[in-house]
Amino acid sequence: MAITEPAAGTLLIAAPMMRDPNFWRSVVLLCEHGTQGSIGLILNRPLSMDLSELRNDLSGDELVSLGGPVQQDTLHYLHRHGDFVSRATRIVNGVHWGGDFDAIRLLLDTKAASPGNLRFFIGYAGWMPGQLEAELGADSWILCPAQDRFVFSEDPKDLWRTTMRSMGGEYALLANFPADPQVN
Repeated sequence: MAITEPAAGTLLIAAPMMRDPNFWRSVVLLCEHGTQGSIGLILNRPLSMDLSELRNDLSGDELVSLGGPVQQDTLHYLHRHGDFVSRATRIVNGVHWGGDFDAIRLLLDTKAASPGNLRFFIGYAGWMPGQLEAELGADSWILCPAQDRFVFSEDPKDLWRTTMRSMGGEYALLANFPADPQVN
């Protein structure tokens, strides 16, 4: 099911013809959208990186991904622990963004965070006021309601196809669009 207006809790799915290398076949969770602009995290750019490589005071097997091209010296996190992590922002049912980092560290240290319930991101995707709307007007993005199963997918590399197929109809057909149509 597609939606027509962006809001926090929306997935931005890159249209098949988008060629921007930062967002080609990406799925972005929109975490914030308003008059000041928009912030999102790319869900399907996993990195070959251990959490301890980001910060020597962290350890764990949690997935680390490239959240976007903006401020890649920042660390963001999505989790299912909104009842434990104070100041976390609820994005959709079962998905929270940020919050008290000491609580996140405690979850990691005590191994209380089950695998698949906590994801870390380097950087984020950002849009100035009106920029995302302009990209939507140019048909660069397909909007879809976010679900925790997409955010915490065990196979983020196939998330673009998975989300497109989940929408059915013409979107399911677009999921099979070739990476480079000129090669066919």
